[in-house]
Amino acid sequence: MDVSDVPAVPEWLPDHLRADGVESLYPPQAEAVRAGVTEGESLVASIPTASGKTLIATLAMLAAVRRGGKALYIVPLRALASEKRAEFEEFEQYGVSVGVSTGNYESDGEWLAEKDIIVATSEKVDSLVRNGAPWIDALDCVVADEVHLVDDPNRGPTLEVTLAKLRARNPALQTVALSATIGNADELADWLDAALVDSDWRPIDLRKGVHFGQALHFDDGTQEQLSVGSSEKPTAAIVRDTLRDDDAGEGGSTLVFVNSRRNAEAAARRLASTVSAELDGDELATLAEVAEEIRGVSDTETSDDLADAVEQGAAFHHAGLAPEHRELVEAAFRDRLVKCVCATPTLAAGVNTPSRRVVVRDWRRYSGEAGGMQPLSVLEVHQMMGRAGRPGRDPYGEALLLANSHDELDELFERYVWADPEPVRSKLAREPAMRTHLLATVASGFADSRETLREFLEGTLYATQTDEQGRLDRVMDDMLRYLERNEFIEETDAGRLQATGLGHTVSRLYLDPMSAATMIDGLADAEDPSALGLYHLACRTPDMYELYLRSGEREAFTEEAYEREPELLGQTPSEFNESRFDDWLSALKTARLLEDWAGETDEDRIAERYGVGPGDIRGKVDTAEWLLGAAESLAGELGYGNATAVREAKKRVEYGVREELIDLAGVRGVGRKRARRLYEAGIHTRSELRNAEKSVVLAALRGRRRTAETVLENAGHPDPDMEGVEPDPDAAPDTDSGPEAVEAPAGDGNDQSSLGDF
Repeated sequence: MDVSDVPAVPEWLPDHLRADGVESLYPPQAEAVRAGVTEGESLVASIPTASGKTLIATLAMLAAVRRGGKALYIVPLRALASEKRAEFEEFEQYGVSVGVSTGNYESDGEWLAEKDIIVATSEKVDSLVRNGAPWIDALDCVVADEVHLVDDPNRGPTLEVTLAKLRARNPALQTVALSATIGNADELADWLDAALVDSDWRPIDLRKGVHFGQALHFDDGTQEQLSVGSSEKPTAAIVRDTLRDDDAGEGGSTLVFVNSRRNAEAAARRLASTVSAELDGDELATLAEVAEEIRGVSDTETSDDLADAVEQGAAFHHAGLAPEHRELVEAAFRDRLVKCVCATPTLAAGVNTPSRRVVVRDWRRYSGEAGGMQPLSVLEVHQMMGRAGRPGRDPYGEALLLANSHDELDELFERYVWADPEPVRSKLAREPAMRTHLLATVASGFADSRETLREFLEGTLYATQTDEQGRLDRVMDDMLRYLERNEFIEETDAGRLQATGLGHTVSRLYLDPMSAATMIDGLADAEDPSALGLYHLACRTPDMYELYLRSGEREAFTEEAYEREPELLGQTPSEFNESRFDDWLSALKTARLLEDWAGETDEDRIAERYGVGPGDIRGKVDTAEWLLGAAESLAGELGYGNATAVREAKKRVEYGVREELIDLAGVRGVGRKRARRLYEAGIHTRSELRNAEKSVVLAALRGRRRTAETVLENAGHPDPDMEGVEPDPDAAPDTDSGPEAVEAPAGDGNDQSSLGDF
């Protein structure tokens, strides 16, 4: 289908697509248009990676905007939101306004009301519904990207309930769901009352196979020689072969998937020498510039290790990296500067990083529930494999698994190469999801009785998939009893369900009700809680991923738990209850990380001490800031006298400073290190900074004039201009960092492989 034949889209769109090199639609896209996706019809598109799902969504949204409507694009990850914003902002030249919202779960996002296309995570959309965003009812089209993630036990229920609520509020809403190839796309289409485009078409062929011995064995029965040297690993041989076999003459790229952060970093270090041997001087010079940018992101060993690998054309990618790290790696890989990325499965979750070859090195992953290594799902492996092949650059993509024996060769073909993906199953009946979404459904007015709750839940995927009569009622009743017992909801004399004032607050704060109950219990009798006590309380909630105890740490943290027991809010569990006691200690370890951060310990020391990456530190800090903000709101609503102490602990973890620096660090552009330098130069408050001698400020900020001007301007200084000002030599700080926090108990140095997302 020629792009000019697509009905009901803006007149400028065909020329815009042609300018981007799109003359005609791919077959699945054409099928979607024939199914009415540009004319308001709902659609489920279950097609392989890189087969044009985003354009299907774009056509639907722009057609809705042309009709005078508003469109919402739901993504599973914040990184994807940034990527989609960059794509959709191209349409602003034609008068289409685009807004992106991924954080601040207490906001109603009123500013988004004026936008034509809104990009948001499912959690953000859920919070907007809870907080009564009025423009939600004005939506004409909603797109759910990566909708197969309803199968994910953590994020899936939120996406499922959000879609159900949006459709309940607006029965005429067009729903466009984009999915990987799955085993039950028809069930998703039935649930969403949508037409189905179910296709395995790809713009370039994907050859799947297994490397064994000295050859590649492909799904079509062919074999190709790929020799492995006597002291060489198969992955290195494949990377080297890919670099030398590239028609574009720029060195083919390889994406290597492994099962842990540590393995990703180790593989990148080993493969860096393989890659660098194939690069020329110009490439190495450009990579050195990228490496310097990476080193500037954070002062951690992880940052240095990543930069060292990138200098040689390789990289690693996992959730322990800071967002800026991941963005730099992804951009360098897309630009063909970095030739090999070793990644955990986070990179397969929708971020646009195609490569010439994909190697799934590790097809087993540790499972805490199973207590050992478990095979990856077919769907997950196929998602990784789908990253192979660069449209317009490669005649085909190759996706390879690695076998060590004939038996394993046969097993990998049966288990993954020839297998169909599993069906996706709703995870809504899991207790955390059900209690959270039942409270939100009652608090936001979607349901006011058991009958209307049941009616709403009947609109979910879970209800369409469960075969067990009465299970939905049992799970719902159990969770309603929990919510009533904790005074989040109440039943009136007329039998109506309603959220209490406290329940409304908990829902608005986007808390798991169990997190709220834990914090309320801890705060109730805490007259003057310490920062550590509050951090430990936040870390005990289900909303915080705790650090796990490494080998050799249990005894040390047990000792610390008893030493600091008076500070901890709540009753210490018995050591004989091993599971609860270990959770208590894990929360203490996580709280100690936060205490170190708020004690101005350097980021690299924290990373080394706790075996985490800079992304983990920031993730823990962000989550703690949110949870302590929620705790402050709960303390204020319940009339507890400790809201001020909670607010101070929140500010300290937000800025990463000791108590005396809170005021200074709150000035935009100052931060934890600059605040300490200013303090040591005799400037202790925002007011003193506003009236400070400019020469003193310039000296404290190491002679950086533009930085000094910005800081003074943000503090409200009457004359921030630094022209002609020289640093006061007596005001220069002697040290680069503040006081060091107390040493945490030492472990065996292993990294934290159970931090939530990979």
